[in-house]
Amino acid sequence: MGLLSGLGALGLGNLENATLYEKSEKKEKEKEVPVEVKEADMLFDKTYTCPVCDQEFKAKTIRAGKIRMLGTDMDLRPKYENIDMMKYETIACPHCGYAALSRYFKYMTSMQLNQIRTNICANYQPHPMNGDIYTHEEALERYKLTLANAIVKRAKASEKAYICLKTGWLIRGMGEALNPKAPEYAAKKEAYDRMEKEYLKNALEGFLAARQTEGFPMCGMDEVTMDYLIAILAMECEQYDLSLKVLSTVITTKGTNNRVKERALDARDMLREKMKAQRLEK
Repeated sequence: MGLLSGLGALGLGNLENATLYEKSEKKEKEKEVPVEVKEADMLFDKTYTCPVCDQEFKAKTIRAGKIRMLGTDMDLRPKYENIDMMKYETIACPHCGYAALSRYFKYMTSMQLNQIRTNICANYQPHPMNGDIYTHEEALERYKLTLANAIVKRAKASEKAYICLKTGWLIRGMGEALNPKAPEYAAKKEAYDRMEKEYLKNALEGFLAARQTEGFPMCGMDEVTMDYLIAILAMECEQYDLSLKVLSTVITTKGTNNRVKERALDARDMLREKMKAQRLEK
């Protein structure tokens, strides 16, 4: 007698011999097709109002939910999949030439405003960028304009240092984007390395000055993180004694979080190897 026998009396005789459990069929797994993520898909045009000329304009801005962080370099430069975030860190008005890093864009004194209008806006020749993305070369031009504005408005040392730091990071990205098989690779890479080092030297100089005269947080960093960054920049600029001194301070400071301390310990080991190699060369 079947499990469902007798259902005929209810008019459901067609189900009396129904199978209780279906046999599982092995389904062929669908092959995952990698989706190509384009840089333009990670961006949108954000509208800003220029605090200098009061005109509206659009600037390329990264969609936060669209990017995936891969890690950071020793000097805290962030690295993301399929995009160089440094290309989109500046905001530049295409009408008057005012430019700043995003964290400083809205803020200035009346004296700084007058300096920018007199020394930037009065001479600026509009140069709109209409592509779907910013090229590294376009981004570098924007950083130079940003630094010029900072100099003109007599910005704090920390702001000018931060611009130099991010410009150095941008140039590092330019070097990484080069094709190693291209005939001009070696010459271009050497030129980019020199440019990067020059900006990092100026970043170091500015942060050291700011460390003596400005309070914290500085450029979004607390005191220990800033000291760590100074130590790494000093090592990259071959100022090894300074780097060792500051790293030792970071490592021995009470309250240093474990992540920064581990980074500092790794950096100190690398630094000692560099110092040893330097002694052997002499």
